Amino acid sequence: MRSQLTLFVALLAALLGMLTAPAADAADPIRVLIVDGQNNHDWERTTPYIKGFLEETGRFNVYVVTTPPKGAKPAAWNGFRPQFEDYDVVLSNYNGETWPETVRNEFEAFVKRGGGVVNVHAANNPFPDWPAFNDMIGLAWRRADFGDRLVLDDDGKPVRFEAGEGPGAGHGPRYPYPVVVRDRKHPVVEGFPAEWMHPADELYHGQRGPALNMNIVATAYSDSSKRGTGYHEPMVWWIPFGEGKVFTTVLGHVGRNQKQDEWPMRCQGFQALVTRGCEWVATGEVTLPLPENMPTAEEVSLAP
Repeated sequence: MRSQLTLFVALLAALLGMLTAPAADAADPIRVLIVDGQNNHDWERTTPYIKGFLEETGRFNVYVVTTPPKGAKPAAWNGFRPQFEDYDVVLSNYNGETWPETVRNEFEAFVKRGGGVVNVHAANNPFPDWPAFNDMIGLAWRRADFGDRLVLDDDGKPVRFEAGEGPGAGHGPRYPYPVVVRDRKHPVVEGFPAEWMHPADELYHGQRGPALNMNIVATAYSDSSKRGTGYHEPMVWWIPFGEGKVFTTVLGHVGRNQKQDEWPMRCQGFQALVTRGCEWVATGEVTLPLPENMPTAEEVSLAP
């Protein structure tokens, strides 16, 4: 009886401990791998910046892999073997030479098996010779004859142009412009203003590609008075690829020697897109809150 009573008391104490214990720890950190090393933009400064604002959320562990420089001998690429399967998300800050075939195949397999990808600004520029990448990206910085073009008209309806019809990829001068959320129910932009001002940035137009299975999340009007197209061009979109998701934003130009107070990557809307996009492609959900000072339809909002 005494041993049974002792066991009962121990079990009761354990049960009470479970009921009064603090809540379980938050979900395990999401592992993000940033790929950089070649880019016509200032990857040396922007990779640490992106890594910093991702880590500040407390949701991510961020790692970086850097390719050989442009023009490196083939042997230099032998050491570039990212272990994509060790991560939940690959964030590309890369715009350069095509990766070795082995790396391309491993990347495709990673996404097909459910890996997430986030492409930032010029990361949709490279790899015209990589068919699977073009399928993942949908639209890319390509010549007019490369593939189709997809835009929205003033009524928000999609307009498709065939290869060779209309301009190829380009942009006018940098200027502030409003970004319009088109998929209000998408978790990444849930709670965003329907329209928000983005600071002076490039506004890509005339992008080309297969443009299939594209889910357009946000657009911006390419003003013809600023060497634009007069259409609402995709700025944020995603594409399913196998079991994985590929999320792209072409916002965020940072040129060489551009002063940091002029970086559009400081836009609170941009940072929310990237952080919440990384969480979404990894988990299918978004738990990260919006920044306290989100931009409005009238005013930009910049991180410190």
